[in-house]
Amino acid sequence: MRFSLQHKQTYMQPKRKQWTIFVPRPLEEVWAFFSRPENLEEMTPDHVSFNILSPIKGVEMYPGMVIQYTISPLLGIPMHWVTEITQIRDKEFFIDDQRVGPYALWHHQHHFKAVEGGTEMTDILHYQVPFGPIGTIANWLFVERMVDQIFSYREAAVQQLFPATR
Repeated sequence: MRFSLQHKQTYMQPKRKQWTIFVPRPLEEVWAFFSRPENLEEMTPDHVSFNILSPIKGVEMYPGMVIQYTISPLLGIPMHWVTEITQIRDKEFFIDDQRVGPYALWHHQHHFKAVEGGTEMTDILHYQVPFGPIGTIANWLFVERMVDQIFSYREAAVQQLFPATR
């Protein structure tokens, strides 16, 4: 008698999301703002209860920088989140990766490019929800929508922080 066991994948595949925003300001000004992790609080919706715990005020990011936060994105339940700035190319891109937190995978690339009249910012996010099939269902029911809402909020915040000049 011969038995064959096939491995069936029961977890969510990593999800890839991308957003591009035009900022009507020079690259140097936009990079100066985004290269300071303390400014992330201004870019995050209040309902997420995003709070930076690390002493980073006034510190420009650097490769290896570890940032600790608390967030409460779901039912006000606080979660600890730790990210590391893993790569930086000055005025071109930086990458943050989750080290501890709510995701099985969080790899967030922030790209910046000088274009006519301002700066083009592109965010590329790869994420994966933990807990196998339950995580897949959670992503389908609310996680992906929450991620999209956070990045939509970010776009609106950027437009308010960097309005077009006349």
